[in-house]
Amino acid sequence: MSVLRLESFAKGRWIGPTDGVKPLKSAVTGEVVAELGSAALDFAGMADFARSVGGPGLRAMTFHDRAFALKALAQYLNDRREALYELSYETGATKPDSMIDIDGGIGTLFVYSSKARRELPDDQVFVDGALEQLSRGGSFVGQHVATPLRGVAVHINAFNFPVWGMLEKLAPTLIAGVPAIVKPASATAWVAEACFRMIIESGLLPEGAVQFVAGSTGDLLDRLTGQDVVSFTGSASTASMLRANPKIIGNSVRFIAEQDSLNASILGPDAAPGTPEFDAFIKEVHREMTAKAGQKCTAIRRIIVPGESRDAVIEALSARLEKTVIGNPRDEKVRMGALASLAQKADVLEKAAILETEARRVFGDPASFRVEGADAERGAFVPPMLYSCDDPDGAEKLHAVEAFGPVSTVMPYRDLGHALALANRGEGSLVASVFTHDPGVARQAVLEAGAFHGRLYFANRDTGKEATGHGSPLPHMVHGGPGRAGGGEEMGGMRGVMHYMQRTAIQGSPDIIAGITNRYVAGGSTVEKEPHPFRLTFGELTPGRTLWAGPRTVTLEDIEHFAEFTGDTFYAHMDEEAAAANPFFPGRVAHGYLILSFAAGMFVEPAPGPVLANYGLDNLRFMKPVSPGDSLKVRLTVKQKTRRKDEYGEVRWDVGVYNQEGEQVAAYELLTMNAM
Repeated sequence: MSVLRLESFAKGRWIGPTDGVKPLKSAVTGEVVAELGSAALDFAGMADFARSVGGPGLRAMTFHDRAFALKALAQYLNDRREALYELSYETGATKPDSMIDIDGGIGTLFVYSSKARRELPDDQVFVDGALEQLSRGGSFVGQHVATPLRGVAVHINAFNFPVWGMLEKLAPTLIAGVPAIVKPASATAWVAEACFRMIIESGLLPEGAVQFVAGSTGDLLDRLTGQDVVSFTGSASTASMLRANPKIIGNSVRFIAEQDSLNASILGPDAAPGTPEFDAFIKEVHREMTAKAGQKCTAIRRIIVPGESRDAVIEALSARLEKTVIGNPRDEKVRMGALASLAQKADVLEKAAILETEARRVFGDPASFRVEGADAERGAFVPPMLYSCDDPDGAEKLHAVEAFGPVSTVMPYRDLGHALALANRGEGSLVASVFTHDPGVARQAVLEAGAFHGRLYFANRDTGKEATGHGSPLPHMVHGGPGRAGGGEEMGGMRGVMHYMQRTAIQGSPDIIAGITNRYVAGGSTVEKEPHPFRLTFGELTPGRTLWAGPRTVTLEDIEHFAEFTGDTFYAHMDEEAAAANPFFPGRVAHGYLILSFAAGMFVEPAPGPVLANYGLDNLRFMKPVSPGDSLKVRLTVKQKTRRKDEYGEVRWDVGVYNQEGEQVAAYELLTMNAM
C-alpha cells in the first residue's frame, strides 16, 4: 500500500502534516505505511470552534435528536467497515481482532442510541431523580436536573483499539450534547483517521461537533477550562503527566482515566479439573492471552488457581497455546497476529524479563518461535508467554508490572480468601473474573474484592455461549476501575453521559419546576377544558392538561363480584373479622386492582381516537384502604410527552384516585401511545 498522509480535521477543514512529520510503520512488515504531524494546528482556535460552533449546534438538538443521529452514523459506518478491516491488518490485528475493535465500536453507537431514546427525554434538560418536597404545604419544591457542559471534551485514545476507543468515548459525549476533539494514538492512527473521515463524510453531525488531531496535542490542554473534560486511555505514567497540567489542576477540569490494569482471573475452589467451569476457564484465559496479541486493557495478566490444580491448568493451557498459529494476520490459519509496533514489542520483552525475576516461564520462548507468512524480525511478533510463580505472596513485581502483550502468570492459592487477597494485590483493576458454580463463592468475591475492581465477571456452565467474556467491556456497564486502573469510568449506560453534564439542584414553586423540566409537577397549575384529553393528538396535548372524572361508589357487591370474577378471594376482601384484625384495614376493603379498574372506567373515552394503546403503568401505590360505601373520583393529568416515531409518541399521565373526603387512595403513572 502507498504511504498515507494522515490529516487532522480542525475548524471544519482537513489539514495535512507539515513540519515534524512522523513515519508510522506496519506491525507486520516494518515498512512505513503512514505519516502524520500536527504542527500546523491552531489548538486554541480548535477549542474555541468547538465551544462556539459545535456546542451550540449539539445543544439545539434534544437527547433523542442526538440519539437518532448516532444511530444513523452507526449504520453509515457499518456499511463501510470492510475498508477499515483492510487497514487494520497493518496494525497486526487478525480479522477477529479487527471485528472486536470495529464492530464493537459501531455496536456501542447502536447501544447508546437505543438506551438514550429509552432512558432520556425528548428534551434538552435531563430530570435526575424524584421531586423533593422542601416545604410542608408543597409550594416550595426541589429537583435535580442535568444540562450539557458548555466546553469541549478532549479524547486521548490508546493504540490497541483505534475505532472502538474513539467511538466508545464519542457516544456518551455526543448524546450529552458536548463537542469533542479526538486524538488517537499515533501507532495505529491510520485506522482511526479513516473511520473519522467516514464520520465527517456522513454529514450526520452538526458542524464543529467533532475534530481530529493526527499527531501531538501541542498546547491543547493548556486551553482547557472548568467546563471541559479530558477522557484518557493509556499508561499510568502518561495519565499522571497529563493530570499534572496546571490548567487541569487549577480549573478543576474533569479527568476520566482508564490506565494500567493487572486484571486477574480466579478458578473457583469448586472448579476442579473435569468440571465445565475448569474447561471454560482454560478456554477464556487462552482467548484473553491471544486476542489482539494480548493488547487489551482488560486482558488476564494474573491466573489465580487452587494450588492442587496449578499443574493441570498449566498443562491444559500450554496445550491450547501450542496450537495457536502466529503470523501474518491476513493468513486465515493465523490466530494471533503481531503487536502494534516494534516499540511495543521491545516494551513487552523488557517487562517480561522483569516478571522472570519472580516467576519461571513454562511456555513460549521469544528467542525461538514459528511465524507464518511474515518475517519475525521485521514484524512486531512475540509468542504467547506463560509464567508460573511459586510464591505469589512474596512477589512484588508480578502484582505491579504489566507486560502489555500475550503474557500471563499462574499463581496458586490456599483458599478463597487468599485468592481474593491476591487479586486485590493489583491495587485496582478494570476487571476480575471468577469461574464458579457456587453463588456463595460469588458473594464472597463481591464483598472482599468488589472495592478493588471496576467489574466482576462470573462465568460457569449456566452462562454458556451467551456470556460475552472476561475481556469485553459493554456499553451498558461501567468500564473503568479504582486505583492503578485510573479511578475513572467510561460508558456504563447513562452514567457515561453524565460525565459530560452538570448536575444542578433547582428550587422553586411547582409551576417554575414544571416550566424548566417540561413535565407536570404535583401541586402545579392544571388546565381543565373540553374536549376530553383522549380526543387530542400527541402534538395537541401539553403537560398539565387535566381531566377530573367520577364519582363512583364502591359497594360490597362490587367487591364480591370482583373477587368471584378474578379468583382473588384474599381474606381482606372477603372475611370481615379477619380483615378487621389486620392492622392496615378497618374491615373488608376493595381490591387495589378494582380501584384501578374503576378509575379507568371513569376517565376512559371509549370511541376510536388518537390514543392507540395503553401499554402499562409505573410507580403504583395504594395509599389508603377503600371500604364499601366510599365514593371515588379520579384525576388524569398529562405529566410528560416523549416522541417515539414520526407516527406516534408516548404520553405519561399522572393519575390520582381520591375518596369522598378528598384523601388520595391510589397514585400511578399511566403510559399510552398517542398518534401525532
